[in-house]
Amino acid sequence: MSPMGPFARETPSVGPGQIPGLHGAPVRTPVRTGGATTGPGLWPALAGRMLTRQLWIELYGLPGYALTLKGRRATGFSATPRDFRPVDPAAGKAILSGRFTLAGLSQDIEAGAYPWNRPSPSRAFAVELHAFAWLPSLMLQGERGARQALDLTLAWGQTFARWSPFAWGPEILARRVFNLSAAARRMGQVADEAERQRLADILGRQARQLLRPPGGTAGRAERLTAAAVAGCVLGGSPGVRLRKTALARLGGALRQTVAADGAHASHAPEAGLELLLDLLTLDDALGQLSEPTPAPVTEAVNRLTAALDILALPDGRLATFHGGGPSSAARVAAARSQEDVGDGAFEPGVTAGLDRIGGFVRLRSPLLTVMADTAAPPRGAWAGAACAQPLALEIVCGRDRLITGCGWTPRAAERQGLRLTPGHSTLTLGEHSTAEPLGGWKAELLGPRLVGRALHVEAEAREGDGALWLEMEHDGWAAAHGLLHQRRLYLDQRLDELRAEERLHPAPGQDKVVRAIAAPYAIRFQLEPGVSASLARDRRSILLRGASGRGWWFRTDGPDVAIEPSVHIDEGLTRRSLQIVVRGSARTDAESKIRWKLSPAGAPGDPA
Repeated sequence: MSPMGPFARETPSVGPGQIPGLHGAPVRTPVRTGGATTGPGLWPALAGRMLTRQLWIELYGLPGYALTLKGRRATGFSATPRDFRPVDPAAGKAILSGRFTLAGLSQDIEAGAYPWNRPSPSRAFAVELHAFAWLPSLMLQGERGARQALDLTLAWGQTFARWSPFAWGPEILARRVFNLSAAARRMGQVADEAERQRLADILGRQARQLLRPPGGTAGRAERLTAAAVAGCVLGGSPGVRLRKTALARLGGALRQTVAADGAHASHAPEAGLELLLDLLTLDDALGQLSEPTPAPVTEAVNRLTAALDILALPDGRLATFHGGGPSSAARVAAARSQEDVGDGAFEPGVTAGLDRIGGFVRLRSPLLTVMADTAAPPRGAWAGAACAQPLALEIVCGRDRLITGCGWTPRAAERQGLRLTPGHSTLTLGEHSTAEPLGGWKAELLGPRLVGRALHVEAEAREGDGALWLEMEHDGWAAAHGLLHQRRLYLDQRLDELRAEERLHPAPGQDKVVRAIAAPYAIRFQLEPGVSASLARDRRSILLRGASGRGWWFRTDGPDVAIEPSVHIDEGLTRRSLQIVVRGSARTDAESKIRWKLSPAGAPGDPA
């Protein structure tokens, strides 16, 4: 009898082609990608950035540079583009009382004063402040809110009339231009003629700056979209020239950013959602001018929408991979409401199965949805928010997200450690990480992009009669420990049961390298905040319950199983959570296997 009673229906450790009922050719996801190496390949990027960064600082900091951004006078505002993102009016109401709450922190501003000439409580607060993240909420406060928004904008324009590396940085600038564009026409309605002209000048100068370097490949599509939206808002020839220039460049940027299947080049589902929302606003702005939306923009919207249908999980939120948080169900719904798409959840009569998008594979049964990252992290400029978490999993049971990651996003810049391998639901060896973000002066130049040895990942997926199989493997531990990590998943769609096997085995050609005979491993399953976990008396089974109250059993044959505290990032804020950790020791000269299973509670034979 098997030593694991709960695994009585365990699938044998054989390849997909040997399992009865499975059929079809294997599906291989990206075979070789990875982060930029820490070796010679990184130094040219550092040297180039060091030279160009100082060049632009010197050039844009010249006293007369602002004059080069002046264009012909706009003839007012021509459009009021809709930002489809949901907005909480409470933040805007608080601003009218003098309190700014951004990135989880608050700052009180006395009457008649502005936040531009005082230090911010944190860098994240300053980023959202200068990106005008507060503006959409303030604009919901009627005429008084529009007047306050106008005063804050004009004060910002006076304080930061000259270019500065932070306030005029490409990412912050793009968000500020976008937010200003959506509000400018309504702000102009409460302004006098001189104020309207100053507002148009502030918007025009910043939008023209978006068309200039620096900025780089990553984020270029977002910057050009913001500039094009501003070009739709500004009236007369300045607006026409601005949007024509931005739209002419946008097609190429979208081809670099959005893959044929709709995946964002950063591998972050949230980045694709945000770009989609921006493009929908651009489409709306062009429609208000009775101008056709360029084909590259329409195609990108269609691809991103199709991708969102896969990346949105049954709880209505996104999977949390590579610096993309789960977003909110309302935000996802806002983007999907513009297209006739489903909600990503399994419904009776709808065939569940395999879906693939940008290196992610989704497995579905009536009650289980599993999302797996089957690609290596992005490299180079796209690695600014990448995470070193190969073969990571997200699992939704019904509509309860039970197993997830720590949810790190760039908004939680001070928690860079959550980007490392232990920050998601995958296996670590020796408590190390397969890569790590840049720090110090290197991060100042290139940003905290993920660097490490190039990762090789392979994946095969098959589907058959009532069963799905996914087999993944990466070599991220080969250099340090001589081992490959293979993760095998088998989803029984009839039983809503996920069976898995973690396999560590020697990498080819590693037998001649002298290493320690054993390496400690830890398989982590990060739990969504609010999920309860109770360890059964057999010390091998854990009962999980999400918001719905429905129970699911997690079982394993690992030698040591524990429930430990963890953290989860939600909208940039840190929340307490739990994690299941299966620990043991793997021989570096032999094969090790650890099995685990997730199944609905209430079946005969469930542990006490």
